[in-house]
Amino acid sequence: MTDNTVPTRTDRRQDSQRRKRGVVLFIRDLLIIFVVALLVSFLIKTFLIRSFYIPSGSMENTLLKNDRIIVNQLEPSMMPIQRGDVVVFEDPGGWLQATVPIEQNPIVAGVEWMLSVVGLSAPDSNDHLIKRVIGLPGDHVECCNALGQMSVNGVPLDEPYVKLPVGATSVSKDDFDVIVPEGSLWVMGDNRYNSKDSRYNGDTPGKGFVPIDDVVGRAIVVSWPVSRWTWLDNYPDVFRGVEDGTK
Repeated sequence: MTDNTVPTRTDRRQDSQRRKRGVVLFIRDLLIIFVVALLVSFLIKTFLIRSFYIPSGSMENTLLKNDRIIVNQLEPSMMPIQRGDVVVFEDPGGWLQATVPIEQNPIVAGVEWMLSVVGLSAPDSNDHLIKRVIGLPGDHVECCNALGQMSVNGVPLDEPYVKLPVGATSVSKDDFDVIVPEGSLWVMGDNRYNSKDSRYNGDTPGKGFVPIDDVVGRAIVVSWPVSRWTWLDNYPDVFRGVEDGTK
């Protein structure tokens, strides 16, 4: 027999309530997923990795202007910095000129803030610097020898990552001879003739040295543009034997 029962008003009201409850539960689940994803992204950005963009050409050709990089924030907090690491650090004081804040409409500013929370945007990139670590605490760094090379602890370095202008015969336009103090680093840009690095900040409070405490982390990969995707090498062979002054 065919059931020709006509739904009552109560049945229709219950069906409507069930549908509304289903929609509410669906929206609730979406909000929970969104909040959890936001929290996880925030924790990752705060403690593990974050994104920065490159605002200058001082690290060419390793990094180009407007490249985006992923930075491992476990170094140096949990992993020691090594010679050759490309590191992002806060201005130790006097390295950067004061910048004028960029005015944004509320919508763009809100989107930028949200992306920065999850580590997909880096509005503070202009307040940071990125260079390659050449000298660790206690290292004797000097330049240049008769072949135009820099040396660390008396060991001359063959640096394949350095960009030099046509006709240059030395890896640094200016000679220097320093011993890196405890708790600090000596850093240089790969674009040696176009980098305001440790060599040219001797008149700042830190005398050109970067406190390890100012290091945000090590740059590990170029993430954007896709055509430039690559892991960033710290060239351990370049610095082999530097620890004990032999090679």
